[in-house]
Amino acid sequence: MKRSNALVIAVAILVALLAGLIAGRSMRPAITSTQPGNAEAPARKVLYYRNPMGLPDTSPVPKKDSMGMDYVPVYEGGEAPAAPGTVVLSPEKVQKLGVRTVQARLGELATSVRGSATVQVDETRQYVIAPKFQGWVERLNADQTGMQVRRGQALLTVYSPELLAAQDEYRIADNAARKLEVSDPASAANMRRLRDASRARLRNWDISATQLAHIGHGSGGNLVITSPANAVVIDKPIVQGARFAAGDTILRLADLSTVWLIADLPASTANSVALGQRARFQSPTLPGRTFEGRVSFLQPVIDPQTRTLQVRIELPNPDGLLRPGLFGDVMLTRNASSDVLTVPRSAVLDSGTRQIVLVQVGEGRFEPRKVVVGERSGDRVEVREGLRAGERVVVSANFLIDAESNLQSALEGMSTGQKVGAAKPESGLPAAEEAAGSASEHQHVDTPAATLPAAPGAPDRAHADHSGMAMPKPEPMTHAGHDAQKTEH
Repeated sequence: MKRSNALVIAVAILVALLAGLIAGRSMRPAITSTQPGNAEAPARKVLYYRNPMGLPDTSPVPKKDSMGMDYVPVYEGGEAPAAPGTVVLSPEKVQKLGVRTVQARLGELATSVRGSATVQVDETRQYVIAPKFQGWVERLNADQTGMQVRRGQALLTVYSPELLAAQDEYRIADNAARKLEVSDPASAANMRRLRDASRARLRNWDISATQLAHIGHGSGGNLVITSPANAVVIDKPIVQGARFAAGDTILRLADLSTVWLIADLPASTANSVALGQRARFQSPTLPGRTFEGRVSFLQPVIDPQTRTLQVRIELPNPDGLLRPGLFGDVMLTRNASSDVLTVPRSAVLDSGTRQIVLVQVGEGRFEPRKVVVGERSGDRVEVREGLRAGERVVVSANFLIDAESNLQSALEGMSTGQKVGAAKPESGLPAAEEAAGSASEHQHVDTPAATLPAAPGAPDRAHADHSGMAMPKPEPMTHAGHDAQKTEH
């Protein structure tokens, strides 16, 4: 009784399982046909498969690179083939690196050159007090270095025996010419010639006509020397009572109403500087003050030690704030050039021998491109060749992308060398199929050689295959014997 009940229960369970299996099979086509994703998926044609690292290596069939990464399929109407060195980044990596791009645009570029400068005395406004006769300093009025003097102001009084003799000769000849004018005209003419010769000697000694007119009224041999201009005493090598020889410097004066600004500019900026160019000078000694002038002279040679070009700028100094020796910065600007293609300075990678920019050629694709740069102004650089207006260049994280591009170029060179050195297949099969066949052949040959010892006197099949020697095809019984030997072991 119990056995019959168990048999009935087992039959019932079996029937239920069969019914469920049949119902599941009948329901499966209906569920599959109702999925909208499979019905709406468009058929996209794969053109080829490209290298995932951006190398110019494509394949007509799916494959992996040397690091085990799958080649990326390129569909019809998709991205163009990558140029050598092109870097391909995913959107996640672009965001993580902080890559930013801007457009190259046409516009004005006002070039400017910055350099260090020092205020110096205008050499054309310096004066030296150096009498052309010997004598002594009787009184020194300008007795302090840095003293301000006005034009015509008495600087010093000198005494000279030579001056005294010349003054007496002039005075005697002049009096004799007037007295003999009526009684002895011939002697009067000789006296006039002697008087004129004495007056010419005094004028050659820088004696003015006014001083000549007062020769007979003052003490003989004394001369008051006055200032030739509004100036400052910058050197006083003599003291009161000292003796001086003809040509000795007694005082040195300088007119500081206009000063020179000597700027040292890099030699590379020599072509950016011209006569008459505007210049602005600022010094930390005079904060908040800006002085403007124009370029008046360019040195014809470059300093071989500092590799700089000296530029002279004239600056008006009416209030005397620009003192000789003052140091500061100067900026020279030139009129802006219109319709110039410019990019930010951070976009140009300068290796010293070439300049490149990274151009965005697609979404996440960046191509290194060699350019020729020109003028620079602030944070903008002129691009003369290699770039078009509207193209986007990388301005942030470009060093990382450039390093990746250099790595890819090196890998490309290695892969190119391997392709040139490898022998071409004679069968005409694709490279992927030939590689697969070669791997299969090596696996088939090497496995028996590693498992079974070689018979004495028998040739090594593996070495024979690698050396290109033709080996007879083994009989089926040989494989059977090998299998039987493996089973016994």
